[in-house]
Amino acid sequence: MAEQRPTGELASELRRAVRGRVDFSAAARALMTMDASNYRRVPAGVVAPRDTDDVAAALEICRRFGVPVVPRGGGTSIAGQATGTGVVLDFTRHMNAVLTVDEDSATAVVQPGAVLDTLVQAVRPLGLTFGPDPSTHSRCTLGGMIGNNACGAHSVAWGTTADNVRALTVMAYDGTPHRLAKGVKGPNGPGGPPGLGPLVDAHLALLRTGYPQDLPRRISGYALDALLPENGTDLARAFCGSEGTLAVLTEATVRLVPAPPARALAVLGYPDESAAADAAAGLLPYRPLTVEGMARDLVPDGRGLPRGAAWLFAETGGDTPAAARAAAKTLLRASDALDATVVDDPAAMRALWRIREDAAGTATRTPDGAEAWPGWEDCAVPPARLGAYLRDFRALLAAHGLRGAPYGHFGEGCVHVRIDFDLLTAPGVRAFRRFSEETADLVVAHGGSLSGEHGDGQARAELLPKMYGEELVALFARFKDLWDPDGGMNPGMLVRPHRLDEGLRFAVLPSAPVDTVFGYHADGGDFAGAVRRCVGVAKCRTEKPGTDSVMCPSFRATGEEEHSTRGRARLLHEMLAGEVVRDGWRSTEVRDALDLCLSCKGCRSDCPVGVDMAAYKAEFLHHHYAGRLRPRSHYAMGGLPRWLRAAAPLARPLNALAGIRPLASAARLLAGIDPRRPLPKLAPTTLTRLLDGLPADGPASAVLWPDTFTQHLAPAAGLAAVRVLRAAGLPVTLPAGPVCCGLTHISTGRLTRARAVLRRTLDTVEPLLDLGIPVTVLEPSCAATLKTDLPELLGDDPRAARLASSVRTFAQTLEEYAPRWTPPRLGREIAGQTHCHQHSVLGDAAERRLRARAGLSGELSGGCCGLAGNFGFERGHYEVSVACAGEQLLPAVRAAVPGTEILADGFSCRTQLDQLAGVRARHLAEVLAEGLERP
Repeated sequence: MAEQRPTGELASELRRAVRGRVDFSAAARALMTMDASNYRRVPAGVVAPRDTDDVAAALEICRRFGVPVVPRGGGTSIAGQATGTGVVLDFTRHMNAVLTVDEDSATAVVQPGAVLDTLVQAVRPLGLTFGPDPSTHSRCTLGGMIGNNACGAHSVAWGTTADNVRALTVMAYDGTPHRLAKGVKGPNGPGGPPGLGPLVDAHLALLRTGYPQDLPRRISGYALDALLPENGTDLARAFCGSEGTLAVLTEATVRLVPAPPARALAVLGYPDESAAADAAAGLLPYRPLTVEGMARDLVPDGRGLPRGAAWLFAETGGDTPAAARAAAKTLLRASDALDATVVDDPAAMRALWRIREDAAGTATRTPDGAEAWPGWEDCAVPPARLGAYLRDFRALLAAHGLRGAPYGHFGEGCVHVRIDFDLLTAPGVRAFRRFSEETADLVVAHGGSLSGEHGDGQARAELLPKMYGEELVALFARFKDLWDPDGGMNPGMLVRPHRLDEGLRFAVLPSAPVDTVFGYHADGGDFAGAVRRCVGVAKCRTEKPGTDSVMCPSFRATGEEEHSTRGRARLLHEMLAGEVVRDGWRSTEVRDALDLCLSCKGCRSDCPVGVDMAAYKAEFLHHHYAGRLRPRSHYAMGGLPRWLRAAAPLARPLNALAGIRPLASAARLLAGIDPRRPLPKLAPTTLTRLLDGLPADGPASAVLWPDTFTQHLAPAAGLAAVRVLRAAGLPVTLPAGPVCCGLTHISTGRLTRARAVLRRTLDTVEPLLDLGIPVTVLEPSCAATLKTDLPELLGDDPRAARLASSVRTFAQTLEEYAPRWTPPRLGREIAGQTHCHQHSVLGDAAERRLRARAGLSGELSGGCCGLAGNFGFERGHYEVSVACAGEQLLPAVRAAVPGTEILADGFSCRTQLDQLAGVRARHLAEVLAEGLERP
């Protein structure tokens, strides 16, 4: 390539020529330094083209400046091929549409940035689907799938992406457009660059003999054998899996397949993974839709699976549920499983598939909490040899002193595994290289492919000569050079590759632990270790909310990578690295990205590796504003417990003053509150004062926690809880003085203040901890803070762990300590919100069971209400707050029939419903207490 010219000049030229977004800022570059692999490269800048003309303009300028180009989809590649040092083309922003669907030909035309689930949802009403379905289907793009020749669980039935591509429109680095399809001819042979036909003709024997046979998951290298005349000279197929090294994809015509109207899942248990692998190939004659495998080291508790230490998930389809179930039972009879079951309830099937889909993240932590990484992620062998390969692979792991949890597409001989490589030290990296080289030899000995799904990228391309030999790999280079003589398309991948042990993303992180306030006990007390949790699988980039998930509401509201959990983790990684984001804790790039984090803690449960961005945000704000003035809202809403205690004696006159518009506006301005937010009314009498007049009815069986919100803003919920707990035979007591979980201090990053508040709280409640009774916390956000943040902030105080272990929700207290109590039968429908912290930290199983016993039917919405404590009140957050509420909560409540009970245990959720929908929601305790008063 030509010598590169200054990036400032390049950026200016691109901004003049490209109508889409051109961003060379530190934040934009930091967000694109990594994919889901072990590798890191800093790009020059990011271009989000609006259309093909923008692509052509960007390529022309990059070629003129001698700058390489990296096409990027969802950035979930595991081999490093979505990283690069030139200009990253981000197709997810604009070129992301399903353009047309042709039901007659069962095809669709898509742009490269279209997310797979978007296509699937578009064609579902026609009874069609796109066959390949990687576990990242909710965020991976069709362009990325074509670039990697992605597969997924259902390729047993419907093949790889290459099997489902009909035609491609691409643009070479020199700006030449090409239309690629099976049998398409150009002046020099098949469509594509000049010289391609003669290249194939000169190497027919090599192309016919150089590729392994009987290998459905041969993803490694270029598929040049697709250009053989007997294979139809299919250049579209040959382009699939080229990892952005040949040209830029701008449009694709893909095949659709009939989607079975009904499905069932046969879950087969085996004594070990090798037995499961040996059995997988035997199920293929029965034409299942999937044959997936995993072992107990990935699912230690079995999670209700059949007896065994390894399992096969074999999905079947049918025109009716009975037909699908019958097909699954046929698999059971044909198998030699130790134990088996058939699941056809859609919710139960989703729960089981979630175990499998989350494996790419959960496998990054071994059972003892150690880190595990990709690097030998997805090799494939002929299915009949999978059991033998796994036995040899396990032996090789043991010989190197390594651990990993193999899982994956057993029906096609494809194994995924994350291994506890030491990628932080030079000896560990050397051991990583030795293991990779020896495992490549093992895969080849079993007739396999180094990559069975995710592509070679940097992780395996260096080892391709072991699989294909030097002559065929040299032919790969000549093929690449015909397409890209300037070497501008994603250099360092597939041919003339970077070394597999260079450019590792961990090398730039500080070697010594960073001084922090939170303990990060699960990460060895190391903030860098906590940030490393994000491996980039990007579940946080899911565009549609799930009923069983929260993460990541700010990304769904904005569509911006920097407002996803992954994006924020990437910026924190680069902050620690100090190369792109250079201001450390004072970084404005990190501050701005974290500003729209709602601290919902959804990532703590929904992220497969348990990233806790709420804690990272609090940590960052603590350091960012150390010794400096903070935003007004940090003082006003961060100090809310203190202000409310001071205001309590003046509640009535203060409420009256808040009704005077100019005074309310001035108060909002001083407090940093959005002018569109009404100020909540103070309770005329606090909860503790209301309870002072109630006579005692025996020794206390539970502590009622007077959290700030219940104490000063919603005491009715507290009174109701006391009535219900007493009716259940659980007299309550309150702490002898003021207590606070520190939530508002934590969410605004005032961690020194939070620690002081929590220590005083422990002093107050210490006598109650000796009683051995539950501490019942009505406000989910406060309960979650006591459960998770308290031990992290005061890990040196044993009382912190004692209090955390004593905390129960209202429903948990009733279920555990009054199991024989019968709640009133209310017999009505419900709608409303499960608090995001309840979902993420506490779980709502006890609440569901209590509602069912009380005759409250229906489901509460998932997601986040969008108010999220101080977040929705702060200036600059209103639009995002409203957008979050509009995802699930507001539609669910507005669709409720008259007489539906609106439930929301969180004060924020109730406030959001009141302010945005004019609906009064109640705590479950209030509804049950009302039922007690009825005959």
